[in-house]
Parts: sequence; C-alpha cells; structure tokens
Amino acid sequence: MLEEVERWLTRRSWSAADRTLDRLLVAKAARGTTVSVVLPALDEEATVGAIVSVIRRELMERAPLVDELVVIDSGSSDRTAEVAAAAGARVVHRDAILPRLPALPGKGEVLWRSLLVTSGDVVCFVDADLRRFSADFVSGTVGPLLTDADVHFVKAMYDRPLRESGTDGDGAGGGDTRRDGMRGDATGGDAMGGAAAGAQGGRVTELVARPLLNLHWPQLAGFVQPLGGEYAARRSLLERLPFPVGYGVELGLLVDALHTVGLDALGQVDVGVRLHRHQDDRALGRMAAAIYRTAQLRLSRAHLVRPELTQFDRGEHGFVPRTYSVDTEERPPIREIAEYTSGRAA
Repeated sequence: MLEEVERWLTRRSWSAADRTLDRLLVAKAARGTTVSVVLPALDEEATVGAIVSVIRRELMERAPLVDELVVIDSGSSDRTAEVAAAAGARVVHRDAILPRLPALPGKGEVLWRSLLVTSGDVVCFVDADLRRFSADFVSGTVGPLLTDADVHFVKAMYDRPLRESGTDGDGAGGGDTRRDGMRGDATGGDAMGGAAAGAQGGRVTELVARPLLNLHWPQLAGFVQPLGGEYAARRSLLERLPFPVGYGVELGLLVDALHTVGLDALGQVDVGVRLHRHQDDRALGRMAAAIYRTAQLRLSRAHLVRPELTQFDRGEHGFVPRTYSVDTEERPPIREIAEYTSGRAA
C-alpha cells in the first residue's frame, strides 16, 4: 500500500460514532447545508418502507438532518411506490424525469436522473433492499460532508455477513438482478453457506474491483467497500461527473471523484453491518463484466473489445450459450443537461 494511502486511512476513515447527531445539526445550521437522500428502487416493497420510516423518524422528525427523502421507482411491478409513499417518502418514477431522453436500464441511470428531482447541497444514496436498516448509514456518510469543508465524497464501510444471525439467510428484501440491474449494490455477496460469516467485500469486490483499483488506481486501495451502494457526495461534485448507467456506477464515480477532487477529498465511515440478500453466480458474472468495462473505459478511450459476455446453461442436449450485452452507456455530467441548469437557476 502506498504511504499516501496509509496516511489517508488515518485521516479520512471514521466511525459513525465519531460525530454525534447534535454536532452534525450544529454544523449543518452553521453552513446552511441541505441534505437529500435518494433510494433507487425496483420491486422492493418488502424493505423500502422500513428504510424510509427509519430515515423519516430518526433524521427528519426527531432531528432535522435530512431535508428531502426521495424514492426513485424504476418500474416496479409490486407495491414499492405505494409502500414508500405511505412511509413518508416522495416517490418519483424514473421515466417521469427528463422524459425527452428515453431511460436506459440500470441503477446508474436512476442515480443520475435523481439529481434532476432533488435539491440538496449534499446527496446521499442508499440501496432500497437493506434489512435491519440503521440511520447511521445516512448520518454516518453525510457527517464528514457537514463538518469538513474539504471532504467531497464519502463511502460507507461495514461488515457484510453472508448469513444473517438468527435467520435462515433469506428474509425480506432482495439483491437478485432484475431486467435493469437495479437491485442491491455491486459488491457481489457470496451466497454459499460455507463462507465466513464476517466476510467484507463480496466476490465481485475481491475478485474484480479490488485488484483493478490496486493495480490501476492504487490511491483507492484503502476503500473497504469500493462498490457499496451507500455513499454521499456534494452536489457540486456529482454534477461534474459522468454516470455509468449500470452496475459500473459505483466504481466509475469513485475513480472519477479521485481524478476530479483528489484523494484527500474522499473518505469512508464505518456504519456497522449491512444485511441484504446476496446474488447468484450468474448475476455476479454480468455485474463483474460491467464493472470491468467501466474500468476499461477509464483506462483508455481508444478502441476496446466488443462489450458482450457469454455464459452457459446446461440444456437438454448439452451446454447452451447465453450472450448478454455489457453495460457501456454513460450519462454525461448532469450540469451539461439544459433542464438541470435551468432548473437550478430558477
């Protein structure tokens, strides 16, 4: 590990307990900072309501830390929108945002569009499939952005047990990949029961993202959960960054934030434990390909290999190839969109 990263770990890695809620409220008021929380959601009726309820109760009603709580529904077939609204979130459908531009499938697309329907100076993203959700996921990641003017981007770090203590490992929520790859983050949890209960990064993190970061962006080697779906950033930074539309969004934003504001403007906060359903191997393969492709695009803008991934199913007469397109589309920095700049000016 680079000496620079070792120093960064001591200066820019915190625990959620390091900043009390009272301290955050004082800092927020002193700077007049506003905070938006965004939950991208697809078919998450089992978990989204509890997450919204915790944020609203703990961070809006008991303590006015969060100014805006928005769920972006990516075309759910269940009652996600109704449950989220009943719990106290403002619900916006993905396709209702910037309708002149047809929506592309993917989580990154939803995060990018959310900037058009939120107004906070700080934007915090939280996945909608988490169980036993703690408000620390929000207050922890937002905290350094309220108290330290030179911090611009903060990732959550946490333990991610492969089996939830006291359960059969299933439970509510869901990290299974759907048609537009909206569910869960891209850490790629291991679903095998024999794996260690205290595993940190999932298979995609450990086998794809962490080697890529260590080899090509060693300044980012200190991030415990580089692909985690819970993070916060200043709007002034997010509006300058391109957004990969699919599962590459977390790696893409992290790498681009490094190049835009530098390592010392990035941080991470320990928020405890993250519980969600884990992905199967085939979904992880497609996820890994999208993340690798995102890295490729940042390593070279020259001609690259065809962005497809072929996997195999055993059929009646042997193995059958299944070929999937790999997410390659990226949305431009949001400040380049006329509707965004005109809306901010108004």
